[in-house]
Amino acid sequence: MLKDSIPLNTLHRALVIKLRHHGDVLLSSPVFSVLKTHAPQLEIDALVYADTAEMLTQHPAISAVHVIDRRWKKLGLLAHIAAEWALFQVLRSRRYDLIIHLTDHPRGAWISRLCGARWAVARRVGGRGAWWNRAFTHFFSSPREARRHSVELNLDALRRIGVYPAQAERRLCLVAGAEADARVNSLLQALDLDTRPFIHIHPASRWHFKCWPAAAMATLINQLHDAGHRVILSAAPDAAEMSMIDAIQSQLKQAAPSFAGQLSLKELAALTARARLFVGVDSAPMHIAAAMGTPTVALFGPSGDKEWGPWAVAHRVVASHSHPCRPCGIDGCGGSKVSDCLTTLPVEHVHRAVQELLAQ
Repeated sequence: MLKDSIPLNTLHRALVIKLRHHGDVLLSSPVFSVLKTHAPQLEIDALVYADTAEMLTQHPAISAVHVIDRRWKKLGLLAHIAAEWALFQVLRSRRYDLIIHLTDHPRGAWISRLCGARWAVARRVGGRGAWWNRAFTHFFSSPREARRHSVELNLDALRRIGVYPAQAERRLCLVAGAEADARVNSLLQALDLDTRPFIHIHPASRWHFKCWPAAAMATLINQLHDAGHRVILSAAPDAAEMSMIDAIQSQLKQAAPSFAGQLSLKELAALTARARLFVGVDSAPMHIAAAMGTPTVALFGPSGDKEWGPWAVAHRVVASHSHPCRPCGIDGCGGSKVSDCLTTLPVEHVHRAVQELLAQ
């Protein structure tokens, strides 16, 4: 036991801050579960960006989800300041005993100081100086070169204060909710797929350099159709992602039902929870599939599967073994937004991974 462990039984309220993208926020969900398990009396709040809030709303361990809306910056200086101040007032009124800041965003130090929590935990960040160092009572170290999964890196914040999660406590948690379940069920009924197995494929990512070519994905879907499998496509309501769906559909021997641009994040979770299998790239929908317990085939290129792979679910990671440079973390070869390690990934490798999981 650490000499400076925090006495959890004396705490009343805690705030966990995760200001990142959708997948990052979802991968922080075990922090709330573990903290609640070890301190059942604790009210635990979350602070995230508004567009990522659905990753945590209805989480059984979370009392309230507070948000920062990045659109505040477009309101004008005075309105922006008013919105920020209103948020700080709400956070101060909660009188947190503990703040856990899971990123290196400078805002965490401001919140820690303004809220006056007795204990505050953050990642150790070099070069931040006294303002950062004096804003927190405990620092955790998670060297990126150690190639540990992001879930474990988040949980290091709890280990630093004397909370050691059991393996069974580390699962992702995402609640789709009754409303999302009902809408997805209605959509599937219209396709006569509410009682029939299907494979869910989400081929796109907001980051093009993480995507497998549309032609390759179309070939895979044609092979699945030939084998008698039903496939449902999805994509975010983004012009590039919708264009990729169109490119895939144009190369299919028979069109696949598509919910591209039609689903909220909760509805996407409800859909993939009903699927027999999920196929996608390194993206938030892949993490959503893992959270819903759906067997997952994940295609990886420049990003690291050890850090970002499907967590705690039956899965296969398909990545190139002929490119020793991966994972490089670069946005395409030479910054071109196109990754050779993905464009050359053979369809048969992905198809084999799908067959292996379907056989289980």
